[in-house]
Amino acid sequence: MASQNLHKTIYEISRVINLSLKPGEVLSQIAEQTTKAMQAKGCFIRVLSHDGKTLEPGAYFGLSDRYAHKGPVEVEKSKLDQDVLKGEIVTIADVSEDDRFQYPKEAAEEGLRSLVVLPLSVGGDKVIGSIRVYSGEARTFDEEELDFLRCIANLSGLALENARMYSALKRAKQLADEYTYQVFED
Repeated sequence: MASQNLHKTIYEISRVINLSLKPGEVLSQIAEQTTKAMQAKGCFIRVLSHDGKTLEPGAYFGLSDRYAHKGPVEVEKSKLDQDVLKGEIVTIADVSEDDRFQYPKEAAEEGLRSLVVLPLSVGGDKVIGSIRVYSGEARTFDEEELDFLRCIANLSGLALENARMYSALKRAKQLADEYTYQVFED
């Protein structure tokens, strides 16, 4: 994998994050750019629910809608995601032979063989989701690829946190404007 291609992808993703505060739009671009840069079958970005029990779909690329909507990823039932939410990077050479995978039958039907999963974190240690990169053939991920994905995971976490903060500020301003209007108009 060419380092120049990975660096160019990081630049493009940083540019997208800088241009938009819409999480769906940003995460979709990240999933697509990551899939292409890694020459992978697909990429899936999931966001941890408010109660911390499930990983909700954020964006995906290269995977079928059937696979993307196969069912909820319940943290309690997925040893793989439990490890990732602790901050670990998990690689699986063959998902059909690994009991940490929650949906092995669906993965086989989708033609998925290997994967790497990384935590999306903010502030260094707060995990808010995960990014998965799937391969259709047996594959190991080298250190350069893992460094690239760490960078993408950190950028994704930053993009989500920025979007959340922007949304909260926008809502606070809206409430303040409504309050001001009521006080001074009455």
